Amino acid sequence: MIKVNPLIKRYFKENSFIQSNIISFNHFVEHEMQKIVSEMGEIIPTIIPQEIQEFKIKLDKVWITKPQIVEADGSRRDIYPMEARLRKLTYAAPIFLEVSAHIDGVQRETFTTEIGKIPIMVRSKYCHLSGLGKKELIEKYEDPGDPGGYFILNGKERVLITVEDLASNKLFVQHNKVGPSEYTAKLFSEQGPYRIPHVLEQMKDGMIYLSFTRFKRIPIIVVIKALGLIKDQEIVRFISEDKEHDDIFINLFDAVEIRGEEDALEFIAKKIGIAQPREIKIERARESLDRYLLPHLGTSPKDRLFKAYNLCKIIRRFFLVSKEGAKQKDKDHYMNKRLKLSGDLLADLFRINFRILINDILYNFQRLVKRSKFSSVKNIIRDKLLTSRIQSAMATGSWVGGRKGISQNIDRSNFLATMSHLQRVVSLLSASQENFEARELHPTHWGRLCCIETPEGTPIGLRKNFAMLCEVTQETGNEDKIKKSLESLGIDEVK
Repeated sequence: MIKVNPLIKRYFKENSFIQSNIISFNHFVEHEMQKIVSEMGEIIPTIIPQEIQEFKIKLDKVWITKPQIVEADGSRRDIYPMEARLRKLTYAAPIFLEVSAHIDGVQRETFTTEIGKIPIMVRSKYCHLSGLGKKELIEKYEDPGDPGGYFILNGKERVLITVEDLASNKLFVQHNKVGPSEYTAKLFSEQGPYRIPHVLEQMKDGMIYLSFTRFKRIPIIVVIKALGLIKDQEIVRFISEDKEHDDIFINLFDAVEIRGEEDALEFIAKKIGIAQPREIKIERARESLDRYLLPHLGTSPKDRLFKAYNLCKIIRRFFLVSKEGAKQKDKDHYMNKRLKLSGDLLADLFRINFRILINDILYNFQRLVKRSKFSSVKNIIRDKLLTSRIQSAMATGSWVGGRKGISQNIDRSNFLATMSHLQRVVSLLSASQENFEARELHPTHWGRLCCIETPEGTPIGLRKNFAMLCEVTQETGNEDKIKKSLESLGIDEVK
């Protein structure tokens, strides 16, 4: 008879294999949904009735209930997972939103409306099975040993596969065997709805270029000057005080004709194809830099100089690796990886589709205003739009950003196959690439990922599984709490 370690037995008595996924989903519903709605804030239409000076639609509190079903006779009642499986229904809960209309600064209309339905994870806090004992689960025709952690769409059990990706807001400098530049620096700047790749590359003539969104190979010194850091002496000092590189002076000499902030902005505007009068060109270039350049550092005008200093630090780090032989960051180290669990994936999906719903509200409002038929904001919100788009993505596995296979039919061959599927981790790297380092075992996988379970063939090393005792911590959004903790340890903030 096999003896089980009492500590392991106690751990699994209190924790589930897929506890991290359930916590992630609960965090999405309790915090992320409200955060996404608050990001949108107000809807301000461009076309409003003639007799009105100002019209705003404010989006306030958002929440969900437990899964419900509306029958053919219009009656609404609770639905349990087994009924959803048997009747080929979606186990989903309605999303409610508080909306108010403000006309000329006065609140004229306020109401709570259903904006759609979202599938609920089985055994999560918002599932009817949450907190039920063994006997109660059997009464609801459920297997007490089933861990949950999946969704039911049209009667089919679907699991969201955990996605492994590079950590955002970290600079990685890599050596290239082929291409126009020997070294390339990459950084994924992420803030709210934005995750923008920034690429820094140095050509054979010594010129350093920055690329992001529409900005393709813009001289980096021009970008720094457009942000308000004009003096060459200051730029050199911020890049490297102790050691001067000839490459810095090559780049400064190339931008010698850029004498002021507006000259730099006009140069950038021409590069990205803005063909309008000078004042409009400068303003549009400035707005684009505020919004898309390193958004994790801020998106307001007061952050421009801070972004310029950070670009100088990025150049310094680039030179340390390319010129002085400093050690490159190991991209395969798990410190430099982030895992997107079910809650994170649903947050990405909800953010995109909630924005589409807002655009639809705007379109319907302006269409009715033009026809002089507008009566109430409540009549222009289509609840089926959000529902159909979210359920379609979860039923097909086609996710935002062009990713495929995020949602899959759960493997019910046997209990071990099911547990393996719920614990799966997939890398976004293409399976056709012969990226040996990414496929290899790394010492930091110990205790986090299973060192044995991975398929043979093209996906080897890219499709992995969590270790049995692995637990994924949730990212905290409370920066003030972290700052206070660091200050209590004696760490001072750099002014």
